[in-house]
Amino acid sequence: MSAWIDQIFEADQATTHGVVRRAVADVEKYASRAELLDEVRRRGFHLVETGGQLVILCHQGALQVHC
Repeated sequence: MSAWIDQIFEADQATTHGVVRRAVADVEKYASRAELLDEVRRRGFHLVETGGQLVILCHQGALQVHC
């Protein structure tokens, strides 16, 4: 795993079950989408892509999408 991806999951938001967001372009520039997805899955978190952003929901609870 890249140091850049490590930094994402070391952020306060990630360690306190918050939300982390990164631009798709940044993920593809500094790491890879596949690497990020692998780490999200390994942690049991959720990832949503919207408007050129990857939004990581840093918890393992159930996910419901409304509207």
